[in-house]
Amino acid sequence: MNRPMTGSEPDPWRVPVMVAHIPDTGLHRELEASAAERQAMADLAGVREVLSAHADLDVVPKSGGRLQVTGRVRARIGQTCVVTLDPMESDIDEEVDLTFAPEAEARRLADLIEEGEDNEEPPEVADPPEAIVNGIIDLGRIATDAVFLAIDPYPRKPGAVFEAEVTALDPEDHPFAALKALQDNKRGKKKGK
Repeated sequence: MNRPMTGSEPDPWRVPVMVAHIPDTGLHRELEASAAERQAMADLAGVREVLSAHADLDVVPKSGGRLQVTGRVRARIGQTCVVTLDPMESDIDEEVDLTFAPEAEARRLADLIEEGEDNEEPPEVADPPEAIVNGIIDLGRIATDAVFLAIDPYPRKPGAVFEAEVTALDPEDHPFAALKALQDNKRGKKKGK
C-alpha cells in the first residue's frame, strides 16, 4: 500500500505553514510525529506500526511566488517479514527536494509538460511544481509522502531466504498407482491358476 496520499484520505500528520508568514530568509522546521500521528500513518500505510517519524526541513522563497522545500525525513517502521512472518523493523532516510508554486502556475506548468509528452521525442523536463493551495503548504504531508514512498512493500529480515519444502516422492505415489495395483493384482491371479 506504499503510495503518496491522493487527497481523499485524511492527512495523518499535519504541519501547515502559511506562505505569507515565511520570511525572505526562509525558515527551518524540525518535526516529530506524535504517537497518534504515527498510528494514523501506520493505519493508512498498511504497516504494523510507525515507531518514529522525524523531518528536518528548510523552506526558502524563490522568485515568482515559488518555494523550495529541502531536507531529510527519517522514520522507523514496524513491518512483517514476507518470508518468515516475523515482526521486523526498517529504517527510512529520505531526502526531500520539492518546488511549490501558486496553484494556477503549477497547473499551467503541469499542462505544458503533459503537452510536451505528446510529442514523439519529449525533451527532458523536470516534474512540475507542487501547488500552493489556499496559501498553505503542509510540511507534515510532505514528510508523510516521503515515508510512504520509501516503505518496502516486501520487507525481509536480513538473511531470510524462501526455501520451498522438497519432499522425496514415493514411487508408489503417482496418478497411475491404482491402475498399476489392479494390473499387478490381475497378473498375480493368472500366475496362481
